[in-house]
Amino acid sequence: MLQLFTEGFVLNALLVSVLMGLLLAYLGVHVVARGIVFVDLALGQISMLGVAVATYLESSPTAIAIVFTLVGAFVLSFIKVTDKRLKQEAIIGIVYAFTSALTVLLISKSAHGESDISEVLFGSLFTVTQSDIMWMAIVFAVIGIVHVVFRRRFFELTTKFEEHDVDDVGFFNAWNFLFYLSIGLAIVLAVRVGGVIPVFAFIVVPPVAAILLTRGRAAVIALALAVSVAGSTFGLYTSVQFDFPAGSSIVAVLGALFLVAAVVRGLRGSPALR
Repeated sequence: MLQLFTEGFVLNALLVSVLMGLLLAYLGVHVVARGIVFVDLALGQISMLGVAVATYLESSPTAIAIVFTLVGAFVLSFIKVTDKRLKQEAIIGIVYAFTSALTVLLISKSAHGESDISEVLFGSLFTVTQSDIMWMAIVFAVIGIVHVVFRRRFFELTTKFEEHDVDDVGFFNAWNFLFYLSIGLAIVLAVRVGGVIPVFAFIVVPPVAAILLTRGRAAVIALALAVSVAGSTFGLYTSVQFDFPAGSSIVAVLGALFLVAAVVRGLRGSPALR
């Protein structure tokens, strides 16, 4: 198995997958606790809408994608549903559907529309370069440091959303905006190489699998990171060994790990790990 990762393009794919998987899984602990699992899909799709607009206008895709994502993060940070008949997910889901439709409309006008749509959804991990990895490592390190230094602030706010105690959060909360800003920056870089669907899987699957198996915030975070790394490693191994697309393979392996966690949870009846 290790021999497969001696190839340069496979090793690059593994490094970038593990890198984005670790940060996204950590951020996913917040996302799942807040009940906003659609937020990464929405921000990822907003990012790709920026790329589609740039392609349509024949402009720089990176700059426009970042602007679209930051604006999207800013707008989403204001969403606080007080009507008990509605859920925050419903509003975010509408944003996702709308931006998805606009993206497909714009990409359909490009010369390679079908292949472009496939790349938007599942990325192109085997084409990442050392430069891509370096920039992602720098930005992700900054985001990670911010979340470690101010972890109490972020988790206090996440707990408020988890318990639906957001009356004192206010119309604009700087920490809430910083959270959306950090997840927006992480997604805009990850989606460009990993695609919308793998990014969504990295954010949602590892935290949910960890919650099924263990209790305690620290244990959930540690297990989520482990599931993310396992999904990246065995997903890429499956891709290379059986000539499957990389992004789809990683999502499939993450899904299999979730099923294992669900079966173990069912057999045990409740999380036992502390």
